[in-house]
Amino acid sequence: MDPSPRPSPHVVLVASPCAGHVMPMAELARRLVAFHGCAATLVTFSGLAASLDAHSAAVLASLPASSVAAVTLPEVTLDDVPADANFGTLIFELVRRSLPNLRQFLRSIGGGVAALVPDFFCGVVLDLAVELGVPGYVFVPSNTASLAFMRRFVEVHDGAAPGEYRDLPDPLRLAGDVTIRVADMPDGYLDRSNPVFWQLLEEVRRYRRADGFLVNSFAEMESTIVEEFKTAAEQGAFPPVYPVGPFVRPCSDEAGELACLEWLDRQPAGSVVFVSFGSAGMLSVEQTRELAAGLEMSGHRFLWVVRMPTHDGESYDFATDHRNDDEEDRDGGGHDDDPLAWLPDGFLERTSGRGLAVASWAPQVRVLSHPATAAFVSHCGWNSALESVSAGVPMVAWPLYAEQKVNAVILTEVAGVALRPAAARGGVDGVVTREEVAAAVEELMDPGEKGSAARRRAREMQAAAARARSPGGASHRELDEVAGKWKQTNRAPYE
Repeated sequence: MDPSPRPSPHVVLVASPCAGHVMPMAELARRLVAFHGCAATLVTFSGLAASLDAHSAAVLASLPASSVAAVTLPEVTLDDVPADANFGTLIFELVRRSLPNLRQFLRSIGGGVAALVPDFFCGVVLDLAVELGVPGYVFVPSNTASLAFMRRFVEVHDGAAPGEYRDLPDPLRLAGDVTIRVADMPDGYLDRSNPVFWQLLEEVRRYRRADGFLVNSFAEMESTIVEEFKTAAEQGAFPPVYPVGPFVRPCSDEAGELACLEWLDRQPAGSVVFVSFGSAGMLSVEQTRELAAGLEMSGHRFLWVVRMPTHDGESYDFATDHRNDDEEDRDGGGHDDDPLAWLPDGFLERTSGRGLAVASWAPQVRVLSHPATAAFVSHCGWNSALESVSAGVPMVAWPLYAEQKVNAVILTEVAGVALRPAAARGGVDGVVTREEVAAAVEELMDPGEKGSAARRRAREMQAAAARARSPGGASHRELDEVAGKWKQTNRAPYE
C-alpha cells in the first residue's frame, strides 16, 4: 500500500522592514504557494519606524489569506542604540534582538519547517536554521551583481595577511568582463571607520554558510554573472545561486489617487517621461530646481513625483511616510509640508498641460504600464528597475544611495536598458545641471543611436522577463528546483 503523501513543505520567509525587501518577498511567497507546492509564512518585524510598519502591514494585507500566512514579530527595544547609528545598524540590531521571538514562533509551527529564507539583512537567521536543523537560503532582493560584489568584498578583505587591510581594486571584476568602479560601490563597504563596514563584513561572511541564494533577477539580464556563479557552485567555491525573479507587485495592489492616471489617459501614446526617485530617495533643494528646469527645457511631456527635498545632505529617508503629504497640505500645512512649494516660481504654470507634478506618491506600476509612458527617470532601486523592465520602459539612471549605483551599472552597461548622465553619480554633493537633465531626456526620447538602442533593449528585456517567470521559464524552473529540494528534506515537528 502506498504511504500517505507528505504535506506541503512549510517555508518561512523572514523580511527585514525595508520597502524594497518586504514586497518582493511577498511575491516570492505567493509564487511558492501558487506554483511550487509549498506552504509559506512571511515574517516581518515592527517598531523601527511607523511608516515602515505601515508599509509592511499593507503588503501583508495584500497577501491571499487562504494561502500565505503572515506574522509580525513583537517589538524589541532599541533605546540603547546610539542615536546617530546608521540605518543598516538599526536593522541588524532589530533582527538580532528579535531572534528569541522568531525561535519561539518557529517551534510553535505544527508540522515543522522545511526551510528558512531570510533576506540579506537577516543573515543571522541562518544561525537559527542550523540550530533547528533546517536548510537556510538567503533571499537577495536586488541582483546577482550585488551578490557578486559582496562575494568579492569578502574575498579581498579575507585575502589580506593578519593585521593588514586591502583596498578594493578599481575597477573590481565581478564576473567575466563585468567590472565595477570604486565610485559605483556602496558607501558602507568602503569606510572602515564606520561600524556598518564591519557589520557588513560579518554578515557577508555568514552568507557563505547558506545552502543557497534566491535572487530577484533573471538569467538573461545578467547572464555572465549567473554563469560564473554556476561554475563556482559546481566547484564548491560558493553556495548555489538561483535567479528566480523578477518579482513585481500586481497593479491591483496599488490603490490610491487616480488623478495622475486620468491625466495619462489624455496624453499621446509613448509621449510621457515618468520621474520618480522611490519612496525614500531625496534630492537637494538646488537639485530639485535644476531637475524642474531641465524637464521644462527638454520640451517633453512629464509626470513627476516630487518629494520633500533634503536639507542635511542625506539622499534618503526611510523613516518618513510622505504618501499623504498632499492631503495634509490641503488641511492647512505650510511651505515646509508641501513638496510642490519647493519648485521654481512659475514652473507649474509654464508646464501646465504638458507636465504634471504630484506630491510624494503615484501608483508606479500602473504608471509604467500605461501606454502613454515612454521613459523613466529613476533612482535605480531594484524594485523600480524591474517594474520598468517588466513594462518595457527604458530608463535614465540616476542612482542616489545604497546599491543603486551597482544597479545603474547593470542597467546601463550590462542590460543596456538605461542611459546615465555623466553627472548622475549618486548622493547630493554633485548637482546634475538643467542642461544635463534636458540632454538625458532628449537622448532617450528622441531619435538617435543611444536612445533607440535603449528602447530596443527595454522591449527585449520585457519579453525575456515575461518568459523567465512564466510556467516552464528559466526562473520558474530554478525555483521549482529549490522547492524540490525542500520537499525531499521536509522536516517533522521539532521535539
